[in-house]
Amino acid sequence: MNSDQATIAGVRHETAAVNGTHLHYVTAGDEGTPVLLVHGFPETWWAFRALIPLLAATHRVYAVDLRGFGDSDVASDSYSSAVAAADLQALIEHLFVGPMHVVGQDLSGSAVFRLAATHPENVLSLTAIEAGLAGFGAEGLADVTHGGVWYIGALAAPGIASLLFEQHAEAFIGEHLYPFYGVAEAAVTSKDATEYARSYGRPGGFSGAVGLYRGMLAEGEQLHLLAQNAPLTMPVTAIGSAGGAFTHRTFDSVTKGDVASVQLDGVGHYVAQEAPRLLADALIKAFAASAP
Repeated sequence: MNSDQATIAGVRHETAAVNGTHLHYVTAGDEGTPVLLVHGFPETWWAFRALIPLLAATHRVYAVDLRGFGDSDVASDSYSSAVAAADLQALIEHLFVGPMHVVGQDLSGSAVFRLAATHPENVLSLTAIEAGLAGFGAEGLADVTHGGVWYIGALAAPGIASLLFEQHAEAFIGEHLYPFYGVAEAAVTSKDATEYARSYGRPGGFSGAVGLYRGMLAEGEQLHLLAQNAPLTMPVTAIGSAGGAFTHRTFDSVTKGDVASVQLDGVGHYVAQEAPRLLADALIKAFAASAP
């Protein structure tokens, strides 16, 4: 663990050398089925800081920094959700705890979908939180003429992240992104923004987001084909903020059976940070429902 790295009581910081990279993750809990938490943007494992203790009371919890995020290695220009999924598969093999409940939030939706579709034997259940997929509507999030956000296109453009965002990571994340989504200061404090900026502000700190957003704009045909050839067969739950059915519609399109839907009243986009207890309750129920 780095001396300036934020942490919480009861977690252990580990690094795994897998798939040609080094992934940082934290783990907590000693009993129960294993859970893998995968963050979105502008997040790292730290997005689950309040959720981890709630799940660790009954499960073995692992929260990873994807390649190009947090304290994992930076990503190359060829990084994509396919590489991220291969990293996650290699991490599961490295952990050697058997199949896991996989939880993907926001931008990690495509990576966890690919993981579940290509290695269903390692996924006990899949839970998607406020997540979309290219080819199933996610690319529309970059269409600023129809309510999309400007920064997706900026991050996907070559060289722009290092030019505009790295040196101003704390202001971009803490003063623009979270306030833009209406996140309360109590949910993401200035200290939390500083922790995110610590890693996003390093050289290549946005490289993971760049690769995944670039994929969001280009990989729709790939994901459509994968969904046709390998629809999800494990229990799938879609969790969204109140009034939004986007995540459920998306994952219902790529799943063979029924997808459970959980809508959380009064909660915004960043569910794990805004409503960790509500999310923990929903996850524990989903894990229990997927038991054989």
